[in-house]
Amino acid sequence: MVSAKANMVTTARVRGTVPVRPCSPPVLQETPGCVGCVVRSRAVCSSCGPRDLAKLEPYKRFRHFEPGETLASADEPLDFVATVVEGHIGLRRSLPDGRRQIVGLLFPGDFLGRPMRSSVPYDADALDSVTLCTIQRHGFERLLGELPALEERLLAMALDELDAARESLLLLGRKTAREKVASFLLSVRRRTIAACSDGNGPGAEGGLPFPLPLGREDMADYLGLTIETVSRQMSAFKKAALIALPTPRQVRYLDIAGLTAETGEHGV
Repeated sequence: MVSAKANMVTTARVRGTVPVRPCSPPVLQETPGCVGCVVRSRAVCSSCGPRDLAKLEPYKRFRHFEPGETLASADEPLDFVATVVEGHIGLRRSLPDGRRQIVGLLFPGDFLGRPMRSSVPYDADALDSVTLCTIQRHGFERLLGELPALEERLLAMALDELDAARESLLLLGRKTAREKVASFLLSVRRRTIAACSDGNGPGAEGGLPFPLPLGREDMADYLGLTIETVSRQMSAFKKAALIALPTPRQVRYLDIAGLTAETGEHGV
């Protein structure tokens, strides 16, 4: 049976500039099977069988965060790890003089937290309405030693994150402004499709609009560009009929091959 809290999460309204999510609302369950979770195939527990999931259950709790809420603060105690079930999270680092940089984005299915560490080195903020499946950190750490499937999956996710960080270095260090924006847009598409494991997400060209997790200012911050440059490139792609922009926080992909050609690489 879905709890009242879970039901409230799945029926939460999208407000203000928060984009409409293309995935159907996740089915939140508090049963050991977790079979109704739409991010199950991508989560850290994806390789766990029923017995393993039953061991995780006592440490699990769903938490909901409104847009702009802080989920974790840099170098502050964090007593849980989590899988993103719904929404997007921005990871930010700050300098002593107040300058901030977005250093990562989390999509549904991604992992938040640092096992074996009492804190994280970044601030984590909800970019839209976010639901987390949290697991008490000490319990998770104990289970890593007991559940090989959980440990192996966490290692695989860590290696994927390392590969993504290397791609970011290429994007920031060598790509032009046009290539950066095109690469970002295709990355959003790829990660959104991966998160929609229920089969109800967008996919075909010209189909449902995808949510943009970042506004123009944050996108500029993330890509190392100015807001004006990001806006010019988005307008240029729209004029070239590569994308459509139904709202400032949504994008529809009209010509994926054409947009891929703008990235400076092939096979994106």
